[in-house]
Amino acid sequence: MVLRVAVLGGGNSNEAEISRSSASQISIALKGAFDTRYIELTSRIALDLHEFQPDIVFPVFHGPPGEDGTIQGLLEILEYPYVGCGVRASSLSMDKYLSKQQFRTVELPVLDDIIVNRDNFRSKLEEINSRFSNKVAIKPRFQGSALGVSLLPNGGNVRSALSEAFRFDEYVVVEPFIKGREITVGVLDLHGQDPIALPVTEITVAENEWYDFVNRYTPGRSQHVIPADVDPPVYAALQAAAVSAHQVLGCRDLCRADFVLEPDGSFWILEVNSMPGMTPTSLYPDACRNIGMDLPELVAKFVESASDRGLRND
Repeated sequence: MVLRVAVLGGGNSNEAEISRSSASQISIALKGAFDTRYIELTSRIALDLHEFQPDIVFPVFHGPPGEDGTIQGLLEILEYPYVGCGVRASSLSMDKYLSKQQFRTVELPVLDDIIVNRDNFRSKLEEINSRFSNKVAIKPRFQGSALGVSLLPNGGNVRSALSEAFRFDEYVVVEPFIKGREITVGVLDLHGQDPIALPVTEITVAENEWYDFVNRYTPGRSQHVIPADVDPPVYAALQAAAVSAHQVLGCRDLCRADFVLEPDGSFWILEVNSMPGMTPTSLYPDACRNIGMDLPELVAKFVESASDRGLRND
């Protein structure tokens, strides 16, 4: 029997177009092996799913709503098996502050932070300056794709950077800026199998730039070095940390952990993406291709994993 797969994407989030791009790539990769239909996130989504009656749902959302547990909760209520992390893991992964609390429980290295909101940010400026100076990284708490993120490696206007972040979120995470290499490690965790870390990947961009929204999704603006040129003990530690982060958050099927690697080999885990991008410029499928797994094989494995798991959505 050919499985019917509904690929969900889009909506009205800040990352909706990236979601549509990922969903398009996945839909193309699934065709031939599965009866596939793309369904846009609208207020009709429950009706559209009922009309199609999928065996498996593949939600491909980046950022809220969708990657934050909201769609996962709907799918559980409607009793559709689905690809990817469950409600709790999706919600925790989207929350940069709470995920770091989980990382601390398994002794993963995380940066100190200060949480700021629109009501208290003026009073928090002094605390930020006294603890971190003005050399900071400022990030919306519940966003992805570096939207609203400001890096101030040489110091700068913290108030202005906070105002930019508040355009995307009412809560903001402030961390000390750490200069280092941008590293990411994907995890593949199919149902009934042990999770494995994908090759360590280094992201390089033009001098004095970083992996912001434009450099992520514009062809040619960033390079993925796979495997990264990292000393073997550090390479193994990065992979182990990615798997540990995946497990402590309760992720399943896939995730991607992001790190900053200092020159002395120490590193810090920044966040986990519970639904990594699958666009033509995305990191996760590149790492899979490096180990001989192309996108059609990869997404088929995800569908089969969800099918094997069924409605067990823990």
